[in-house]
Amino acid sequence: MKKGIHPETYRLVAFKDMSNEDVFITRSCATTKETLMVDGVEYPLVKVEISNTSHPFYTGKVKILDTAGRVDKFYQRYKSRQK
Repeated sequence: MKKGIHPETYRLVAFKDMSNEDVFITRSCATTKETLMVDGVEYPLVKVEISNTSHPFYTGKVKILDTAGRVDKFYQRYKSRQK
């Protein structure tokens, strides 16, 4: 591998899936202002909307996340085009 191409701030970070509150820890250089205690250790916290524990492809469940009413706006806009 080439030397000097990886970031210096690579550390353990807690990622929290906001749809199901699942937390997983992995190495990342993502910046964050929040922290989270996991098993007595404090980690920087990155909040994510969806992860492998909540994505329909991995779970096999269809779940519509509509945080801004976008699905309703779509249906209202195109309901006149229905057969």
